Amino acid sequence: MLAPMARSLLVIAAVMLAGVPAVARAAPPPVIVIDPGHGGAADGAVGADGSKEKNVCLQIARRLRTHLEALGARVFLTREKDVDVHLSDRVAWANRRSPSLFISVHANSMPTRKLRERIMGIETYFLSASASGTEAAFTADRENAEGPSTSDGPHDDTLAFILADLQRAESHADSSRLAYAVHARLIEATQATDRGVQQAPFYVLNGLEAPAILVEVGYISHPVEGKRLSDKAYQEKLAQAIAAGVKDFLAQVGGRDAEKTATAPAP
Repeated sequence: MLAPMARSLLVIAAVMLAGVPAVARAAPPPVIVIDPGHGGAADGAVGADGSKEKNVCLQIARRLRTHLEALGARVFLTREKDVDVHLSDRVAWANRRSPSLFISVHANSMPTRKLRERIMGIETYFLSASASGTEAAFTADRENAEGPSTSDGPHDDTLAFILADLQRAESHADSSRLAYAVHARLIEATQATDRGVQQAPFYVLNGLEAPAILVEVGYISHPVEGKRLSDKAYQEKLAQAIAAGVKDFLAQVGGRDAEKTATAPAP
């Protein structure tokens, strides 16, 4: 199945072949799927003050939707309220919307009291068959805990799915571009500790037919940053920054694809 960006180029080519100027048809708005992590019985990480990752993610996702819609995008959330949605269902549901891109929103956590008091900051991920470091692997394992295990059968072999997904070279490269664009805006806006753009085998990014990233907006387990993540003003700052990064990314790939179209040989 072709990615949405590739389908857009084919539409432009078809219009040109039919003798109708491409400018006669307005480009469709980007379709963006936001995935608020966890939900229902799955609380995700829990902060020192009792705040739950599932609630923080949904609150930020709703704010992000508002800002992306203001940019002209069509936006869908994989969950609109506090309900369970299986990780594989999120991917399948998103693909049915033919998204231009996919953003999964999460909050991170550390396992021990000492690390919880020390570790804070923002990380942005795109899909890889192996993690870029020990902490990236830990984060992926924690977020993947709600997904299927390899014992569920060959159709749930996560590594096999990921390796197949990485064959979509352009989509994977654009996932990296999206991650760097969003991460730069987040660090600029929040001045949070920059924990970098990383790669890891996240189940929820696997099999998506569009550029896809997972944003860990901060450590809910940190006594200071955890409280900040529940603050409405800070959530708004995060949402605005992610939307700004998306705008940067769309401008970048839009210019690239327009250049490809302009330099394509005439039929």
